[in-house]
Amino acid sequence: MEHLASRRKTWYLISIIVILPGVISLIVFGLNLGIDFTGGTLWELDFDRAVTTEEVRTVLARGGFDDAVVQLARDDNGNNNQVAIIRIKELKESSPQKAAIEGDFRSSISNFTELQISTVGASVGNAIRNRAVIAVAIASVGILLYIAYAFRNTQNPALYAIAAIVAMLHDVLVVLGIFSILGQIANVEIDALFVTALLTVIGFSVHDTIVVFDRIRENLARKAAPSFEEVVNYSLAQTIVRSVNTSLTVVFTLLALYLFGGESTKEFILALLIGVVSGTYSSIFNASQILVSWETGEIRRLFGRFRGGAGPAVAPSG
Repeated sequence: MEHLASRRKTWYLISIIVILPGVISLIVFGLNLGIDFTGGTLWELDFDRAVTTEEVRTVLARGGFDDAVVQLARDDNGNNNQVAIIRIKELKESSPQKAAIEGDFRSSISNFTELQISTVGASVGNAIRNRAVIAVAIASVGILLYIAYAFRNTQNPALYAIAAIVAMLHDVLVVLGIFSILGQIANVEIDALFVTALLTVIGFSVHDTIVVFDRIRENLARKAAPSFEEVVNYSLAQTIVRSVNTSLTVVFTLLALYLFGGESTKEFILALLIGVVSGTYSSIFNASQILVSWETGEIRRLFGRFRGGAGPAVAPSG
């Protein structure tokens, strides 16, 4: 436990390895946006028997929806492949086109129960997307200002705020990157509920980071160790068990919800699961390590190399 901070380059490398595939996927493919952002209709049907995606797509194609996206899920009784989750261009609920497709479903496949149908216009989707970006930006700025104020009595309060933001961005990139990959390999879509999950992840990440930072501040004030690195190590030793236990409690609850909850919330729960695990890691192995890297001059020397010089040698603060 006492060597956590001295191995910070290893923790940084692990983060890079985890984040890099997702970042590449985001750059190349982006996110698979759902109808909440692009506009269209979400239609969920519970058939009387198990169906295949091809059967459902064939009927939809005859109804004029060649580009329909179909996913299959369990029904409330646990029967596999009886619920079809259909995403198509806008389909009016009381239109003759919808009635014709329903009749084709009944004659070609089986009778069904309509679980839900919801339509979002393209302009509404664009507004939701813009507001989602603004919400994340405002949350980030608010967190930056709050942490700088909360740690105003430390030698470098802005450093704590920046380290927390970096750890938060780490968690956001992990979640976005994994969902970008899942969008390509499993057709997982991003909806408005995903934005809620992302904001929750941001809050959890910052909360966990502040717990660690607060202990570092206390130990610095009472000079619990001779060097800054040793103070961070000592503080992590005091908080790591609490942080991991708290996170495991949340993880086990989310796992139960993911495994036994409804299909409509699976992506939301998955985003929270990934974010909680990443947030626990980043608060211990990234945020606090950034403080050490700054205090030992590693970050400034790194920037110096990028500028073409070796950078000035900086003595660690005690």
